Amino acid sequence: MTEYERSRTMPALPEHVFDQAADIDQMDAWLPQDLHVDAGEPPAVTVHEDRTDQDVSALLRARREQLRLEWGTREQGGYTGWLQVAGLDSGTSEVTVHLSFFEEGHDPGEEAVHTALDRSLQRLEEQVRLRVDNAAG
Repeated sequence: MTEYERSRTMPALPEHVFDQAADIDQMDAWLPQDLHVDAGEPPAVTVHEDRTDQDVSALLRARREQLRLEWGTREQGGYTGWLQVAGLDSGTSEVTVHLSFFEEGHDPGEEAVHTALDRSLQRLEEQVRLRVDNAAG
Protein backbone atom coordinates (compact mmCIF):
# COMPACT_ATOMS: atom_id res chain seq x y z
CA MET A 1 0.00 0.00 0.00
CA THR A 2 1.20 3.48 -0.88
CA GLU A 3 -0.08 6.64 0.79
CA TYR A 4 0.14 10.31 -0.17
CA GLU A 5 -0.93 13.46 1.61
CA ARG A 6 -0.90 17.17 0.77
CA SER A 7 -2.25 20.25 2.60
CA ARG A 8 -2.99 23.86 1.74
CA THR A 9 -4.12 26.87 3.75
CA MET A 10 -7.11 28.73 2.33
CA PRO A 11 -8.41 32.21 3.21
CA ALA A 12 -11.97 31.22 4.10
CA LEU A 13 -13.99 29.78 6.94
CA PRO A 14 -13.86 25.97 7.12
CA GLU A 15 -17.60 25.63 6.46
CA HIS A 16 -17.26 27.60 3.21
CA VAL A 17 -14.32 25.48 2.08
CA PHE A 18 -16.10 22.25 2.92
CA ASP A 19 -19.32 23.31 1.19
CA GLN A 20 -17.36 24.02 -2.00
CA ALA A 21 -15.37 20.79 -1.82
CA ALA A 22 -18.47 18.67 -1.12
CA ASP A 23 -20.62 20.17 -3.89
CA ILE A 24 -20.75 17.19 -6.25
CA ASP A 25 -21.91 19.38 -9.14
CA GLN A 26 -18.76 21.52 -8.76
CA MET A 27 -16.18 18.78 -8.14
CA ASP A 28 -14.95 18.77 -11.74
CA ALA A 29 -13.76 22.34 -11.12
CA TRP A 30 -11.17 21.22 -8.57
CA LEU A 31 -10.56 17.48 -8.94
CA PRO A 32 -7.60 16.32 -11.05
CA GLN A 33 -8.52 17.33 -14.57
CA ASP A 34 -8.75 13.76 -15.87
CA LEU A 35 -11.32 12.68 -13.22
CA HIS A 36 -15.06 13.32 -13.45
CA VAL A 37 -17.71 12.37 -10.88
CA ASP A 38 -21.29 11.42 -11.77
CA ALA A 39 -23.51 11.50 -8.68
CA GLY A 40 -25.68 8.47 -9.42
CA GLU A 41 -27.44 7.63 -6.15
CA PRO A 42 -25.17 8.94 -3.37
CA PRO A 43 -23.18 7.66 -1.70
CA ALA A 44 -22.80 5.60 -4.92
CA VAL A 45 -21.01 7.57 -7.64
CA THR A 46 -19.26 6.79 -10.90
CA VAL A 47 -15.78 8.16 -11.53
CA HIS A 48 -14.63 8.51 -15.14
CA GLU A 49 -10.89 8.65 -15.73
CA ASP A 50 -9.90 10.23 -19.05
CA ARG A 51 -6.44 8.59 -19.01
CA THR A 52 -7.92 5.08 -19.13
CA ASP A 53 -11.35 6.05 -20.55
CA GLN A 54 -12.92 3.87 -17.85
CA ASP A 55 -15.86 4.35 -15.54
CA VAL A 56 -15.32 3.03 -12.00
CA SER A 57 -17.99 2.48 -9.35
CA ALA A 58 -17.08 4.35 -6.18
CA LEU A 59 -18.50 5.63 -2.92
CA LEU A 60 -18.41 9.26 -1.81
CA ARG A 61 -19.53 10.34 1.64
CA ALA A 62 -19.71 13.88 2.92
CA ARG A 63 -19.59 14.16 6.72
CA ARG A 64 -20.48 17.80 7.25
CA GLU A 65 -20.37 17.58 11.04
CA GLN A 66 -16.70 16.53 10.72
CA LEU A 67 -15.94 18.72 7.65
CA ARG A 68 -14.72 15.54 5.95
CA LEU A 69 -15.16 13.84 2.57
CA GLU A 70 -14.34 10.15 2.18
CA TRP A 71 -14.22 8.14 -1.04
CA GLY A 72 -13.05 4.89 -2.51
CA THR A 73 -13.59 2.33 -5.23
CA ARG A 74 -16.39 -0.19 -4.73
CA GLU A 75 -15.93 -3.45 -6.66
CA GLN A 76 -12.17 -3.44 -6.76
CA GLY A 77 -10.39 -2.04 -3.73
CA GLY A 78 -7.88 -0.01 -5.73
CA TYR A 79 -7.83 3.19 -3.70
CA THR A 80 -9.44 5.26 -0.97
CA GLY A 81 -9.03 8.82 0.13
CA TRP A 82 -10.29 11.60 2.31
CA LEU A 83 -10.34 15.38 2.46
CA GLN A 84 -10.39 17.10 5.85
CA VAL A 85 -11.01 20.80 6.48
CA ALA A 86 -9.78 22.33 9.74
CA GLY A 87 -10.35 25.87 10.94
CA LEU A 88 -7.32 28.01 11.75
CA ASP A 89 -7.05 31.42 13.38
CA SER A 90 -8.41 34.56 11.72
CA GLY A 91 -10.97 32.90 9.45
CA THR A 92 -8.62 30.69 7.46
CA SER A 93 -8.69 26.94 6.93
CA GLU A 94 -6.31 24.11 6.26
CA VAL A 95 -7.39 21.47 3.77
CA THR A 96 -5.65 18.09 3.81
CA VAL A 97 -6.13 15.44 1.13
CA HIS A 98 -4.97 11.86 1.75
CA LEU A 99 -4.86 9.04 -0.83
CA SER A 100 -4.18 5.35 -0.27
CA PHE A 101 -3.47 3.01 -3.19
CA PHE A 102 -3.82 -0.69 -2.38
CA GLU A 103 -2.61 -2.04 -5.71
CA GLU A 104 0.53 -0.94 -7.50
CA GLY A 105 -1.31 -0.76 -10.83
CA HIS A 106 -3.59 1.99 -9.53
CA ASP A 107 -0.75 4.14 -8.15
CA PRO A 108 0.42 6.66 -10.79
CA GLY A 109 3.58 7.39 -8.78
CA GLU A 110 4.69 9.96 -6.23
CA GLU A 111 5.48 12.83 -8.59
CA ALA A 112 2.22 12.48 -10.53
CA VAL A 113 0.11 12.20 -7.37
CA HIS A 114 1.78 15.15 -5.61
CA THR A 115 1.41 17.31 -8.73
CA ALA A 116 -2.26 16.35 -9.12
CA LEU A 117 -3.01 16.97 -5.43
CA ASP A 118 -1.23 20.34 -5.39
CA ARG A 119 -3.08 21.47 -8.52
CA SER A 120 -6.40 20.22 -7.17
CA LEU A 121 -5.94 22.09 -3.90
CA GLN A 122 -4.99 25.22 -5.83
CA ARG A 123 -8.14 24.94 -7.99
CA LEU A 124 -10.25 24.31 -4.88
CA GLU A 125 -8.84 27.49 -3.33
CA GLU A 126 -9.72 29.41 -6.51
CA GLN A 127 -13.28 28.06 -6.39
CA VAL A 128 -13.57 28.98 -2.71
CA ARG A 129 -12.33 32.51 -3.42
CA LEU A 130 -14.89 32.92 -6.21
CA ARG A 131 -17.68 31.68 -3.95
CA VAL A 132 -16.68 33.93 -1.05
CA ASP A 133 -16.20 36.95 -3.32
CA ASN A 134 -19.60 36.41 -4.95
CA ALA A 135 -21.27 36.07 -1.55
CA ALA A 136 -19.63 39.29 -0.33
CA GLY A 137 -20.32 41.25 -3.52
